[in-house]
Amino acid sequence: MTLRVPDLSRYPKAQLRDGPSPIVALPRLSQHLGGAEIYVKREDVDGLGGGGNKLRKLEFLIGEAQAAGADTIITVGGRQSNHARLTAAAAARVGMKCELVLSRLVPIEDDDYVENGNVVLDRLFGALIHDIPGNVSALQVAEERAATLRGEGRKVYVCPLGGSSPVGCLGYVSCALEILDQSTKSGILFDHIVVANGSGGMQAGLVAGAIAAGVSPTKVVGHTVLAPLEKAYATTFEKAQQALDLIDSGLTVSSDDIVLHGDQLGNGYGLPTSSMRRAVTLLASQEGLLLDPVYSGKAFAGLIQSIENGIFGAGQKVLFLMSGGTPSLFAYRTTFESALR
Repeated sequence: MTLRVPDLSRYPKAQLRDGPSPIVALPRLSQHLGGAEIYVKREDVDGLGGGGNKLRKLEFLIGEAQAAGADTIITVGGRQSNHARLTAAAAARVGMKCELVLSRLVPIEDDDYVENGNVVLDRLFGALIHDIPGNVSALQVAEERAATLRGEGRKVYVCPLGGSSPVGCLGYVSCALEILDQSTKSGILFDHIVVANGSGGMQAGLVAGAIAAGVSPTKVVGHTVLAPLEKAYATTFEKAQQALDLIDSGLTVSSDDIVLHGDQLGNGYGLPTSSMRRAVTLLASQEGLLLDPVYSGKAFAGLIQSIENGIFGAGQKVLFLMSGGTPSLFAYRTTFESALR
């Protein structure tokens, strides 16, 4: 098959990553579960800021900000936002000021959650944190703060939740092409590619990249960890189409192209589930790899369930995108202490 390779070079891009992230087999866990062969794409291993999937988006977002002459970037997220942490690190790398508007979206108020994990790193990277209640619009606060700074002569770039603007989604269009190239070179054809779906940009970009390359987008299977299923689906569909519009206005997303499940969300964003705890501890004990409790832990629980239910069968090859977020494990210390006991 000859793949179409969309040209993304016209969009400015900052160099924040170390190169293609490796794909690694998980033989012990695959044998333990007794179903499909599991592989992981190590999006968590980039050195900058502790690594994570948001760096792909931030390469395009920081590039856009630099092209606009920005000296300050403001973004939004939950108290333990991985995107916020990596935005602060990326800003430090390129010499921009960074401010973070962090919402109390998760009803956890112990010291580990409020002050440990990503929050420690946000401050180490030099970011100014604005701590706001969960019922206040973080984006509105960010825009108001940007207006104030612009009034002082600063040039401010405001980055949306998760970096999931159409330009940010191009980071995962690029990742889709990278996976296709790695698959071709290794001779490993993946039957399913499993991802966590938070702000929707990662899945949207992968779907758009698959469509642009001329391969099936339905191999990409998402598990929503932030929004209810219907809302997450609508957001992902919209962002996938917006990303395609940047690549080729003649390409479209169909309703069947977005494969998304909602059964791992539990009681809501950032709230632990028993299946998440099992997934995190199982991968750690079988393969020595760490998932985070908010995103990849819940999505990997969905992958395990699909194997145990026979949806991903023996002989099939499943690729899981490890999106990072390890620092947030330290914010959930009590969650895992009780599970391990």
